[in-house]
Amino acid sequence: MMSYSEIEHNLVSEIHLEPIQAKVYLLVTCNGKMSSETISQKLEISIDQAKKVLNDLMNLGAFIDISSTEFEAMHPRFTAVNMYRKMCERENIEFKRNKIVDSIGVILEKPYDDARTK
Repeated sequence: MMSYSEIEHNLVSEIHLEPIQAKVYLLVTCNGKMSSETISQKLEISIDQAKKVLNDLMNLGAFIDISSTEFEAMHPRFTAVNMYRKMCERENIEFKRNKIVDSIGVILEKPYDDARTK
């Protein structure tokens, strides 16, 4: 099984997320909804940076805002592929099945579900 650092690396190499976007994506996907304040504390970044990254991830189709302060990840099976598709469109790359991207969604499915069924 892939480690979180490998998943983070693949989010950057395959989907072209910035490293901080990959960290925030994994944090919320694996731990459940959280605020920009919580994210800034956990990752030791400024609240402004957390808000910018959250906004970027919403634009990429990975997150939704469930209130003005709380953000939630969408299901990883969809978000990994959606983010990859958007990256292909942005960079004018032919969109086709990517096994690494598919595996990200598969691996993150259990921690995603576990974080939401406590």
